Parts: sequence; structure tokens; C-alpha cells
Amino acid sequence: MIVMELDEQQFSFEVIKSSVPVLVEFYATWCAPCKIMAPILEEVAQETGKKARVVKMDIERASALAAQYHVMSVPTLLLIANGQVLRQWRGAKSKNELVNTIASL
Repeated sequence: MIVMELDEQQFSFEVIKSSVPVLVEFYATWCAPCKIMAPILEEVAQETGKKARVVKMDIERASALAAQYHVMSVPTLLLIANGQVLRQWRGAKSKNELVNTIASL
């Protein structure tokens, strides 16, 4: 699986209506910790396979969604299943923490 970059129009179909949990990263192109997270998210996507999806949302292109989900800093990660936020993290996180949380669902 690869990490998909979404825009606001794709969010409802790709995340809210997804049949599997979705890990969403809200990021900014100028954010150093976000750049650190990029390869980690790729690894999470590879390791979780079809059990979950991983997507990215640029806060400058998805400002309405960032506000809706109270994104105050980047990176902010949300684990969403059945349209509900199950978990939220702020700042860079380890692959193991993310994979283990997804596996526990």
C-alpha cells in the first residue's frame, strides 16, 4: 500500500466512508517533523497492508478539514474508523506505536 495525498473533496469518500480504518496525517510542506514522518508513514502503510489505509492532508490545501478536526500543530495524526476519530496524536510518532495501535483495532 502507498500513502495517498487527498484533498478536501476526496476526504469523505476515502476516509469517512472507508471500510477499513484510516490513519490521516495533517502536515505542512515547511514542517521538519512532517518530513521525518514521511518514510515512517510509508512503512506503516506497507506493514498494515489491507488492514488500514494511510493518507496525508496538506493543511494549507485542506484548511477547513484541519479546523474541523482541531488541528493546532503539525504533524497531527488521526486514526479514523467508521467515520469516528478513535485516536489523535500530535508530533512525530514511531512506526511501532502507530502499527500497534492499528493492530489493536
